[in-house]
Parts: sequence; C-alpha cells; structure tokens
Amino acid sequence: MTLLNIAEICPITRTLGPDQRFVIWVQGCCFNCRGCVSPDWIPRTEKTLVEPLELADYILSVPGIEGLTVSGGEPMLQAAALSELFTYIRQKRDLSIICFSGFTKKQLEAKFDSAINQILQQIDVLIDGQYTPELNDNKGWRGSSNQVIHFLTSRHLKEAYLFSKRNRDVEIHMRDDSALMVGVPPINFSEDFKKAIL
Repeated sequence: MTLLNIAEICPITRTLGPDQRFVIWVQGCCFNCRGCVSPDWIPRTEKTLVEPLELADYILSVPGIEGLTVSGGEPMLQAAALSELFTYIRQKRDLSIICFSGFTKKQLEAKFDSAINQILQQIDVLIDGQYTPELNDNKGWRGSSNQVIHFLTSRHLKEAYLFSKRNRDVEIHMRDDSALMVGVPPINFSEDFKKAIL
C-alpha cells in the first residue's frame, strides 16, 4: 500500500492559487533552500501517513473547492502516492491542480519515472526550481523569480499574471493549540505581523 506522508493540510484557502483551494504540504525534502518558509517540513521523517484515496475523498467532500495545491517539503519524493491521489480526483471531478517542486521540469523529465511523468500529465501548473532568497521579488505565488511557472494545460492561462505579479498575502488559520500560515509571505512579513499583533 502506498501512503502519503503529510506535514499539514488546509481545507480552504485563496492564497496559493486561483479560486478556493485545498492545500497539501508533504513532509520531507531533499533540498535545504536558504530562507525556506517551512523548515519543519524538510526532515524526511514520518509525520501523518494517509491513504491517497482516503485523502482524495476528504478533499472532494469539502464544499466549494475548485482546486488543489500541493507543496511541501518536496512533492516529487512522493510521486507514486500523489499520482494515485491525482488520478482518483480526476476521475471524480475536474479540479484544477497546482504543484510546487524544487526540481526543474527538465530534471523531472530526465528521471524517466513513470509516477512523475503521470503527475506532469495530470497537473495544470508546475511551479519549479529551488527558492533563492536574493531573487525574491515579493510578487506572485512563487517564492523567487528564478522559479518557473509552467502552464501544462490552458486552464489558468487567463490568470497567468497572478502567478508572478500579484501582491502577496497570507491567511492565518487558528488551530486548537497552534496557527498555520498559508500563502507565500510578503518580504518582511514576520516583522510586520509582529507589529500588527503587539
């Protein structure tokens, strides 16, 4: 049985892609980008293991969801489980799918991995490349300007400018004993946020 190792989920957000989306962050990354916004999700340790089809049913049960965004961690390290998840979702509903990866599209294609190839055929947008703090231009749904936005289908072409030009914002989702920040944070977000709550 193939399981997904999940760091966190957010059932409803508008900060990581067009429209109302469900977001999955996978646990474990092979990169160690300076300034990573989610360093706790880098270690390749077991966090929350879920069956892809069980998670897919949960995603599909959330009212008003128009898309799914997957980030991490590094999603392509769990390509087999994600491919299973995406295939099932596509069979049930035509949700838009956006996926982030530290690997470039060229690197992914060179792996000749059937699960990765299947993912590339199933997703609408791939945002690729490692985060580089010096190239953070404080715009869009990608962390730094070196990251390339690949529109693998025409679905989001009309919103292309949002991916690289929109003003950034984040949502803070309160949990019982913690808070989850969702979105690509604007430059100086932590300082501005501290000022806002003090």
